[in-house]
Amino acid sequence: MWLPDWTPFRRTNQPPVVIKQPPTFSVRLAQFLWVLSFLAGTVAGFLVAIREEQLPQIADAVREVNATRAEETYTSAAEIVYWSAFGIMVTLLLVQITLLVSFMNRRKSTRWWQFGTVAVQFLLFLVIAEMVARGDQGASLRQLMTAQVGLALLAMLMSVFPGAIAWTARQHDIRRGTIVSVSGTEL
Repeated sequence: MWLPDWTPFRRTNQPPVVIKQPPTFSVRLAQFLWVLSFLAGTVAGFLVAIREEQLPQIADAVREVNATRAEETYTSAAEIVYWSAFGIMVTLLLVQITLLVSFMNRRKSTRWWQFGTVAVQFLLFLVIAEMVARGDQGASLRQLMTAQVGLALLAMLMSVFPGAIAWTARQHDIRRGTIVSVSGTEL
């Protein structure tokens, strides 16, 4: 029995199928470094929040700027600096967590936003090191803030490696072939 050769009519071009490729090593390392930075920032924020005995030292720093004001002015200024630093730390940490989720979901321009938060974090570190982390008790806070900024910079460095850039540049991972369901049958 003669059977026709159907191979010329067979489709060689398979349909595109969206798949989930795992992140590269540099992306995973950047994610890990960001998480370590978040942990250091959380502990640093806790150290800022529990150090109300720092208020007189902050008031002294404000007094060094202008010593002709009433005492209540220095106390109020110290509280404003203290709680503003704490509020900015918490807000920055929450924004960085949101940006890490966006980075892992391959959103465009996320690295620039992350870089902006690292720049603000560095400026906050300078303000906290000068105004809030005073005395012997402030040494651990300065060390944690240094670790936080350093880990964030390393995470930024890992996220611009070629593998990380190639992974995030592909918005979706696509392969040619048939869709395979969970049970293993082709659809």
